[in-house]
Amino acid sequence: MRHGLQNHSPGALTILYRFCSSSYPDCPDGNSPRGGLVQAADGSFYGSTYGIALETGGTIFNITTGGALSTLYTFCSLPGCADGQGPTGEVVQATDGNLYGTTLIGGLAGGGHYSAPGTIFELTAGGVLTTLYNFCSQPHCDDGGEPIEGLMQGTNGLLYGSTLSGGGGHCDIDDGCGTVFSLDAGLPPFVTFVRAAGKIGQTGGILGQSFTGTTNVSLNGTSATFTVVSETFVRATVPEGATTGDVTVTTPSGTLTSNVPFHVIP
Repeated sequence: MRHGLQNHSPGALTILYRFCSSSYPDCPDGNSPRGGLVQAADGSFYGSTYGIALETGGTIFNITTGGALSTLYTFCSLPGCADGQGPTGEVVQATDGNLYGTTLIGGLAGGGHYSAPGTIFELTAGGVLTTLYNFCSQPHCDDGGEPIEGLMQGTNGLLYGSTLSGGGGHCDIDDGCGTVFSLDAGLPPFVTFVRAAGKIGQTGGILGQSFTGTTNVSLNGTSATFTVVSETFVRATVPEGATTGDVTVTTPSGTLTSNVPFHVIP
């Protein structure tokens, strides 16, 4: 493990960690991080490496702002890489606090070690991995294969992503046509913001689903004035006396809560 000096001068580059350094000749910490980083609610950054021990296995890791790295999961830990291998996209922390992502290859579908065209996975903070979907599970890979990018979570709770190949018709795993997909992982809908901070009296946008008929918008328990613009967009004003906290929107279908707190600027 090699930490960088904490120099925060403008334009100064700090190396927090070097993968596959001489301290780890077999690269158990992974190598070739291809996806970006995401900062989770605990303040740490989470990411992935494409390879491990100079082979395509890959890891999911977290790293503190001080450069302390922990490997949460090493792919291809199951026979035939049934758990997937080669994550290339960013992971996303969903509203349940767990990480979700994709592997480019591996998994149970596709009929082979390297021919298996990827997975969607869930990973807890404790490093417990669950494979949610194996691509190319449908005939002729109608569902797509090789998800090269990461996932995003929509306000309806679903996970969204894309695949590099497959997709039905004349497309098979070798033709590179690709798909855009959604996956229902059982996560509930939520609301989020155009801008997650504002002063008392400022008006901002709230994004979500099924807003028609909304009866209340509250910021950390304080009711706000609001206007329903569309099914997916509400304008609300930061109310007097409000403090930083979650925003709730009461709709005919139920109460939706924000995925992150709204910060009241003094």
